[in-house]
Amino acid sequence: MTELLFLQDAYQREHRCLVTAHTPEGGLVLERSIFYPTGGGQPGDSGTIHWQSGQLKVATTVKGHDGAVVLLAAEPGCLPPVGAEVFQDLDWDRRYRMMQMHTALHLLSVVIPLPVTGGAVGSEKGRLDFDMPDAPPEKAVLQSDLNALIAQDLPVTDSWISDQQLLDNPQLIKTMSVKPPVGAGQVRLVQIGEEQARIDLQPCGGTHVARTGEIMPLLVAKIEKKGRQNRRVTLRFTG
Repeated sequence: MTELLFLQDAYQREHRCLVTAHTPEGGLVLERSIFYPTGGGQPGDSGTIHWQSGQLKVATTVKGHDGAVVLLAAEPGCLPPVGAEVFQDLDWDRRYRMMQMHTALHLLSVVIPLPVTGGAVGSEKGRLDFDMPDAPPEKAVLQSDLNALIAQDLPVTDSWISDQQLLDNPQLIKTMSVKPPVGAGQVRLVQIGEEQARIDLQPCGGTHVARTGEIMPLLVAKIEKKGRQNRRVTLRFTG
């Protein structure tokens, strides 16, 4: 099992550790990872791995077997040997925009308090699909409400509850299509706002900014009808 450093500190950009395995597909498994693996609508991280005799461009990161995080090379080449010390260098600009957009989508689920049927996080745009039979407010209204929450500079924190606590509190789950991972004994909750003035609390394993004020101003780019009662809301950064 890979230790998930990105859950402990999403701002960690570099780290030294050891190679623990290679996968049959040519992937690299490390003992600890600052690279986030694809999941929950958020793409896997990219970056570079350096070692004494070479370097490897990482195109993306995925989940492997038994809790492993697997780094996939951008092109075929030599891998550092098992047991070698390597230096992880994250593509920080891309990751940070993902953190901003992922947090922004949490805010969108506050502005539109309806069940979420799907979603995707990107470094330039992101979207949520809602169980929304009726048309939402105008784009300008949603955009104003979102950017007002950003401007409040609310803290974004996390905590952990047991699988059973999540089962006992199903109202915490906003997503209908992506269920929070259970079976490991505990589930991570992401909270926006102070405890006394909390605006959002939901299970999430993704990476987020520490405060909403870090999110770049947002544009509600598109609202589309997807099926009889589903609507898709797409966000873009204005800068």
